[in-house]
Amino acid sequence: MDELIYTMVRAADWRQAEAAGAYAGSEDDRRDGFLHFSAAGQLRASAAKHRAGERDLLLVGADPAALGAALRWEPAAGGRRPGLFPHLYGDLPLSAVRLVVPLPLGADGAHLFPPEIP
Repeated sequence: MDELIYTMVRAADWRQAEAAGAYAGSEDDRRDGFLHFSAAGQLRASAAKHRAGERDLLLVGADPAALGAALRWEPAAGGRRPGLFPHLYGDLPLSAVRLVVPLPLGADGAHLFPPEIP
């Protein structure tokens, strides 16, 4: 299995995805036309920039091989951030999901990630 890609999902949105069989994305995702993901090494910076202090989040890990041609690695923010980010052009099928864990906040207000996240 390839290394997972990750997205941070509000718990209420994930409950809707479980009922529907797929995650259609956040308001930001729908506005941008794709679901925003991060590789493990990009995740902490993405959380600090886009989800700082946000409670009730879940970390969702997906197998990129299960997403096919709908997954593209592209520059983020018009190329202003270094590296390529995984963008999914379509809904995330629950069959591609390999990990769903709570993403709590620590005492300092930063998210506490599982040990496999650098």
